Amino acid sequence: MLSDLIGGIRSLFVPSACYLFDKEHTNVKQATDETLIGRFLLNPRENVKRSTLEGDLRMTQAAPFAEIWRGEFLESVHSGHAVICDETGQIVESWGDPEKVVLPRSSSKMIQALPLVRSGAADAAGLGTEQLALACASHNGAAIHTDRVKAWMTGMGLGDKDFRCGPQDPDDREAHEALIRAYEKPCRVHNNCSGKHAGFLTMAQHLGAGPEYVEPDHPVQRGCLAAFEEVTGETSPGYGIDGCSAPNYASSLHGMARAMAHFAAAPDESPEARLHQAMRLHPDLVAGEGRACTELMRAMEGKVALKTGAEGYFIAILPEQRMGIALKAACGTTRAAECAIAALLVRLGVLNPHHPATLKRMNGPILNRMDQVTGVMRPAAGLI
Repeated sequence: MLSDLIGGIRSLFVPSACYLFDKEHTNVKQATDETLIGRFLLNPRENVKRSTLEGDLRMTQAAPFAEIWRGEFLESVHSGHAVICDETGQIVESWGDPEKVVLPRSSSKMIQALPLVRSGAADAAGLGTEQLALACASHNGAAIHTDRVKAWMTGMGLGDKDFRCGPQDPDDREAHEALIRAYEKPCRVHNNCSGKHAGFLTMAQHLGAGPEYVEPDHPVQRGCLAAFEEVTGETSPGYGIDGCSAPNYASSLHGMARAMAHFAAAPDESPEARLHQAMRLHPDLVAGEGRACTELMRAMEGKVALKTGAEGYFIAILPEQRMGIALKAACGTTRAAECAIAALLVRLGVLNPHHPATLKRMNGPILNRMDQVTGVMRPAAGLI
């Protein structure tokens, strides 16, 4: 009976590539499904607060984020966890469980880019604001993105084969169709993380380190972990391998909000300020046309830096308010995270609630195939 239960839970919840640090934080082991499930079922008190990575399979205490209405009927509700921190790292407001430990995915890219600037590699390579924005980007693979990353790589004497991220079909329709017309396959430069990887390669070259820069024990990734733990104020319990093959370190929502507030309050010309300034200066490079990051940053006239992450993650850096936001949709859906981040930005008075980019996320109409409005998505009352 127990083995059947473990097997059923494993198939539903447990990731296949999860890595945990030991207590001394010096060694890494791959956590098997049995290790994670067994801890949860047989030792329910052990490290419950250390997240799903340690076996907490319950997304408890999640707060309502977004409501889907069809006519007069509330059809579904998305829930999640969100934290707003001030410059001291203290929680200003929170929803759900602020200590929930999850993977921030691409929302942590500005942290992964910190060693690039701090090491002197960015200045040594003559990187400007465009390259720094791309180092923090999850781009659409449009020409505006790939042309710049290609030029960056060429300047280092490197090419597509030097990336350790896989090829990806561009999300940009024009770029996608151009590849089809040319009978060409997507390259690694089209990967939405190619800018981040160009930054990794820049640092690796600067340090004289080896080419396998995504390995957890590589100097580049050791630098990323050190930066991550410094700005979150936490010891990471472990990491997962991201879609682009690099380690992605876990932290609490509170830790990530603390990190974003740290970025927001950083003095001008600091590495943190240079990165969020680059993001705010080039919202088109951080994501792309039609994307929430780009459209909402434009709507706020570059006063706030935003970054999405896979599985319903979102962060915001608010320099004028010296605040940071981190949120995670428990269901992992992008639309819930976009609705929630827009609502919180409106709540803080930095986003116009009537701007088209806001309305698209907060009160977005749901259309059927006849273009009839059949419903609406709106933020839960507790967020606004």
